[in-house]
Amino acid sequence: MFYLKHKKEILRQAIHATGIIFVIIQPWLGVQNLILIGLVAAIIGEIIYQYDRRHHIPFFSWILRTCRRDNSERGFIYYFLGLALTYSLFGFNIPIANAAIIILTIGDAASTIIGKIYGKHRLPYKPNKTFEGSIAFTLLGFIGALTQVNPPTALTGAVIGALAEAYTPLEDNLTIPIIAGVSMYIASTLF
Repeated sequence: MFYLKHKKEILRQAIHATGIIFVIIQPWLGVQNLILIGLVAAIIGEIIYQYDRRHHIPFFSWILRTCRRDNSERGFIYYFLGLALTYSLFGFNIPIANAAIIILTIGDAASTIIGKIYGKHRLPYKPNKTFEGSIAFTLLGFIGALTQVNPPTALTGAVIGALAEAYTPLEDNLTIPIIAGVSMYIASTLF
């Protein structure tokens, strides 16, 4: 029963977390190629999204229709744009760029799953977000970012990323890695 109730969101967030592949392949492909891949994936994603509205596409239609929260959602397009933008802005500091991507992929997925399943305590001014989700974001984002940056920088990025996820009025797939990246860059100059 537990799995069936949350099946859609678990699948959606598992796909979200696979974005960590960008961090894994970065040493072999380089920053410029990852920026290009992110932009091309966003364009192809928009084309598939538009085509899927009128026609069935094997595999892609199932993924899109199973994972989207509503018919107008395009979070996956912003996700790829967020990855490309993060590498564009922080490509000069790969550990910061990679940590920001990890915080987005792992922290955001964790906050959604934990918040939806276990969330009981609502955040102030954001009734659709929970303390439990934000704590999961911070904890797993911190652990993931530690693979790239020092502990104070990782903690700064995870906490600021969790705040961005909870309170940004803009698409969080764009704002989380950028805001977390800026905060980690500043923290790295201090610590």
